[in-house]
Amino acid sequence: MKKIFLDKGHGGSDPGAVANGLQEKVLTHKIIEYAVDYLFANYTGFELRVSRAGDQTLTLSQRADMANKWGADVFVSVHINAGKGTGFEIYVHPNASPQSVALQNVLHDEILAAMRQFGNITDRGKKRANYAVLRETKMPAVLTENLFIDSNDAKYLKNEAFLKAVGEAHARGIAKFLGLPKKAKPQPQQKASDGKLYRVQVGAFSDRKNAERLAEELKKKGYPAIIV
Repeated sequence: MKKIFLDKGHGGSDPGAVANGLQEKVLTHKIIEYAVDYLFANYTGFELRVSRAGDQTLTLSQRADMANKWGADVFVSVHINAGKGTGFEIYVHPNASPQSVALQNVLHDEILAAMRQFGNITDRGKKRANYAVLRETKMPAVLTENLFIDSNDAKYLKNEAFLKAVGEAHARGIAKFLGLPKKAKPQPQQKASDGKLYRVQVGAFSDRKNAERLAEELKKKGYPAIIV
């Protein structure tokens, strides 16, 4: 059973970046909630925890400690950028393990592809930084920066369908990295028989030869046929 830890950036007394009527802590909450819903709807073989269920205040070390003590197999921290730039980027620690780099590669491709369904999103690339949640976690870990809150990117961040697509792309990337089995699609239920039998009549003829000719054609095609 794989353990997935998702970190909603900022929260509580720390709203994160704020601009254009948006708050980073609200956007990261929404993106991860969409990711959680998608994972549980489509995959099996995992357990999942989030750093905050609602709008709690947590330090960076608390987030890493929660994942470490639980023994998570993967750690993904979701953020929104600021600084009047544009586009998507994803980080690992400068001393990242090969597993972290593999996770970075998978998530980068999934998320960018989902974003580009909505417009020409800039790829700011796969980067490295000494962020606390990447430095202090003991499992494969990445941090995503999902567009800029204080630039023209805000038009995407105000679109609920865009946030949903980004969250689901995070989920698909994590599932792919961990090799999670997909849920079997439910088969349509067959209605129980009511015990009745139904007869289909395919023709009525005044000339018996015509009736016999049709009966022979039906038999050749595998249908039982009788003349009454």
